Amino acid sequence: MQLGLVGLGRMGGNMRERLRAAGHEVVGYDRDPGLSDVADLAELVEKLDAPRAVWVMVPVGVTDSTVDDLAAVLSAGDIVVDGGNSRFSDDALRAERLAAQGIGYVDVGVSGGIWGRQNGYGLMVGGAQEHVDRLMPVFDTLRPAGEFGFVHAGPVGAGHYAKMVHNGIEYGLMHAYAEGFELLSASELVTDVPGVVKSWRDGTVVQSWLLDLLDRALDEDPELAAISGYTEDTGEGRWTVDEAVRLGVPLNVIAASLFARFASRQDDSPAMKAVSALRQQFGGHAVRKA
Repeated sequence: MQLGLVGLGRMGGNMRERLRAAGHEVVGYDRDPGLSDVADLAELVEKLDAPRAVWVMVPVGVTDSTVDDLAAVLSAGDIVVDGGNSRFSDDALRAERLAAQGIGYVDVGVSGGIWGRQNGYGLMVGGAQEHVDRLMPVFDTLRPAGEFGFVHAGPVGAGHYAKMVHNGIEYGLMHAYAEGFELLSASELVTDVPGVVKSWRDGTVVQSWLLDLLDRALDEDPELAAISGYTEDTGEGRWTVDEAVRLGVPLNVIAASLFARFASRQDDSPAMKAVSALRQQFGGHAVRKA
């Protein structure tokens, strides 16, 4: 299948390579000419046969302008896919603007970080069934092998809503591991904290990919001494808590993990060092040096 791909950073660039390795024709555009296959969006569209599908993988702050720029060069019958971490409430507005030109819109929550090229990406999709069906060859290539890792979650907005909740849960999981790490580090009895983490990786109820990544981070720096505990948040945690307040749903753990990130910007702590290390491990996010 042909696909245009706008945004070739950590995620987009790896997605392009995974798709090409499976035989798809991908035309990529990035503002960095060293990464881009074409000079601009108009050339990208020219290289695709109608009806086209163009996947946008850019930071939240430039998604709307990128979609609008694409709409100016696309045609009726084309589809725009937003795979970035957009707020779900923005999707319906984009879909409405594009529908006025006969252009379809699909939102996709994408999980997998810098490991997705090798392991596949978890995909949470929102949009009309006819649009999702057209894109299934791409989805089937990007998703992990097996029965899991993909859902058509509902209409436009459902994909990003599902990813928002996913990321809220991720906040809570990471912080639970981080608090455990801090308690182990403070103990007078435990002399091999990295070894304890390794012992949890198999045969226990807390084994997970995130735990594997914490172990990997501790292999590189057993006390996480080189990493600052200052931890950013990318928006989804806040949006999840906003929705919890709107719907009256108690999210005690997720809310606490979000507020802990705020606290990390005031006080350095072993727990927040672990969260910062995990974000670097699974997503390639930058960390501040101690």
